[in-house]
Amino acid sequence: MSEIILTNQTFSQEVLQSQVPVLVDFWAPWCGPCRLQGPIIEELAKEVDPAKFKVAKLNVDDHQALAGQYNVMSIPSLLVFKNGQVVKQFVGVQNKETLKAALVQA
Repeated sequence: MSEIILTNQTFSQEVLQSQVPVLVDFWAPWCGPCRLQGPIIEELAKEVDPAKFKVAKLNVDDHQALAGQYNVMSIPSLLVFKNGQVVKQFVGVQNKETLKAALVQA
């Protein structure tokens, strides 16, 4: 499965109402570190069991209000949501194992 591309319209359903933990990558196309993080997110999305976890991306340029709502000041910011709440947050490029572990622990 590939990562879910989030919008203002889908964020609540895909993330806040999700029955499984969700990793959300807050990114922007002009951000160099985000371009490094992107392939790691894509790889992780293909490896995780979609019945247990979701992996999603949110373009902060297109959805500034959502980024502000979660106090995203630096990108990439990676937030793990469980039951609609942020349970873990990373700033900067993270390796796949770190992100996978955060999802499993959520």
